[in-house]
Amino acid sequence: MIAGEQGGVSEAVSWKGGGGYRFYRLGAAVFDADGHIADDIRFPTLAAHIWFSETGMPFTGAADTPVLGVHNGTAYALLYNGILGDRSVSGGNVLTAALLDQLQAESGWSGPMIVYGEWSKLGAARLVDAGVTFKQTPYDVKAR
Repeated sequence: MIAGEQGGVSEAVSWKGGGGYRFYRLGAAVFDADGHIADDIRFPTLAAHIWFSETGMPFTGAADTPVLGVHNGTAYALLYNGILGDRSVSGGNVLTAALLDQLQAESGWSGPMIVYGEWSKLGAARLVDAGVTFKQTPYDVKAR
């Protein structure tokens, strides 16, 4: 516990307590100086950022599958950096009907889902029917 100063503002508001501090170790930076997703960002780091940005909660998942989890009735998925084992140019980062079926089957989830990916081959009507909101990386990934 830190005793703090006992005059000035502390005296003016009749504060008798001290204070404290917490030490945090920060992970890799998600964004570069220009606000773009860092070139060397790995899936777990971006997954944690997406999860926190969407839910306001810390990510506690294993980051070993594109489906990050379900929060308040919505599932969140991230197609990024070859998480599906596809090392091609798009790295499995494109949402297709087959991939959406796979995500739903593997997660056991059939409710609303937000999917981040490079692009979607599914039309707007198909996304609505499936209860999917597609967000394009990197454009829809928000720097905080």
